[in-house]
Amino acid sequence: MRFLIYFYFLTFLIFPIIILFSKSLSMFFDNFWLKAFTPVALCTYQLSFSLAFIACLINTFFGFIVAWVLVRYTFPGKKIFDVFIDLPFALPTSVTGLSFCALYGSKGWFGRFGIQIIFTKLGILLAMIFVSLPFVIRSVQPILLEINKQLEEAAWCLGATSWQTFVKILWPTLIPAIFTGMILSFSRCIGEYGSIVLLSSNFPFKDLITPVLIFQCLEQYDYISATIFGSVLLFFCFCFFLLSNFVTVSLKE
Repeated sequence: MRFLIYFYFLTFLIFPIIILFSKSLSMFFDNFWLKAFTPVALCTYQLSFSLAFIACLINTFFGFIVAWVLVRYTFPGKKIFDVFIDLPFALPTSVTGLSFCALYGSKGWFGRFGIQIIFTKLGILLAMIFVSLPFVIRSVQPILLEINKQLEEAAWCLGATSWQTFVKILWPTLIPAIFTGMILSFSRCIGEYGSIVLLSSNFPFKDLITPVLIFQCLEQYDYISATIFGSVLLFFCFCFFLLSNFVTVSLKE
């Protein structure tokens, strides 16, 4: 059983990453730095990480509220609403891009009022929010369901207010789940491509993100640059996830 787990882990996770880094390191002393940190690449790194961070913050705030409402309140259509939350998991990202173009395009609901969303950074941000929102909700919702309501009732009997009960009783339990959902949302935003390639103009120094830049390199048969950009993006994400893992472990302790 242990051998099977090791085989699965190495085959589908470790080996592909090692091959990607090995090809990048083979060009390390040649033109790695020259290609990895060109002005265009630096701009895409900055745009990708900044928009992903903003999107995960927005999703963390509203995702927690949605999870709280689903667990603590009863209203008509609650189960249907709960099912709709999982649709971004199954919906192809290209379909998401087409839907956003129909909604926010020049002939869409907002475009008729002269509001420009498509081919802007705002359109990229909206796409990232859409595809990554369920991660926060599904991370927090099970923890809210498992919280013993008797703890809250005991706090109220001792004279605590609703806000004090939330801060002292609920919040310490929810922090690890919220932080985990935030990390998952951020990682999903970083890797998003299918919807963004339809929503942005994909012009350098304007709204070009790293995944789209990698695909552009592949279309031009520039496999070296695509490998280098992918390795840099993977390295920064690995460092971020490693730091986040330490923070999550410390929060649980």
